[in-house]
Amino acid sequence: MQATKKTHVRYLILFMLFVVTTINYADRATIAIAGSSLQKDLGIDAVTLGYIFSAFGWAYVAGQIPGGWLLDRFGSKNVYAFSIFTWSLFTLLQGFVGGLPVAWAVVTLFTLRFLVGFAEAPSFPGNARIVAAWFPTQERGTASAIFNSAQYFATALFAPLMGWIVFSFGWEHVFVVMGVLGILFSMVWLKTIYNPRQHPRISPAELEHIEQNGGLVDMDHKRGNDGPKWGYIKQLLTSRMLLGVYLGQYCINAIT
Repeated sequence: MQATKKTHVRYLILFMLFVVTTINYADRATIAIAGSSLQKDLGIDAVTLGYIFSAFGWAYVAGQIPGGWLLDRFGSKNVYAFSIFTWSLFTLLQGFVGGLPVAWAVVTLFTLRFLVGFAEAPSFPGNARIVAAWFPTQERGTASAIFNSAQYFATALFAPLMGWIVFSFGWEHVFVVMGVLGILFSMVWLKTIYNPRQHPRISPAELEHIEQNGGLVDMDHKRGNDGPKWGYIKQLLTSRMLLGVYLGQYCINAIT
C-alpha cells in the first residue's frame, strides 16, 4: 500500500461498476435489437418471440434471492466475476442458434435467455454491496446514482452499434460480439476488484477515510463459513411464493 499519499482507488472501483452495468444492460438489449431479423430468419411468430423475451424476466426475478445469498456467503468479487462470465457465455451461445432446426432453435434460445437472466441476478445486489464496502456513507448516494445511470448510457452507446452490426453482418454477430466483450471484461474484473483492505493500490489514508466514515471495508473478508444459511433463504423463498399466490388470488377475486 502507498504510505506517502492518499489514493482514490474507490473511484476506479466505481468506474468498474459503471462499465459492468453498461455491459449488463447492453446484453439484455441484444434480443430487442436482433429480434426482428432473428424472427424473420427463424420463421417464428410474434407470440413465440414474446415468450423468448419473457424468459429473461422470469429468471431474473427467480435469481434475486439466491444471487444475494451467494454474494453474502462467498463475497462480491468472485460471485460477480462468475456472474459476468456466465451471462456473457450464454449471450455468446445465442449467436449459434440459427444453425438449429426451428423448434430446437426456439427452445435453445428461450433456455439461453433464461440462463442470462438468472446469471445477471446478482449484479445489482453486488453493486450495492461493493458501494457499501468502498464508499463512506455520505458518498454512497452519488456512487449509486453513477452506476445506475449506466443502464441508460448502455442504450445510448450500444443500441446504434448493435443496430449497425445487425445491418452489416447479421443478427448472430450481435450476440457473439457482446458475449466476447463480457468474457474479456470478467478477466479485467478479477484483476481490478478487491476488498478495500486487500487492494494492492489503496493507501492507508484512503482506507482510513472510508472506514472512519462508515464504509464496510471488511464486508467480504474471509468469506465462506459465515453469511446466511440456506434454511433462511428457503424461508424467504417460501414467503415470496406464498405472497405471490395470495396476490394472484386477490386479483382473481377482484376481477370476478
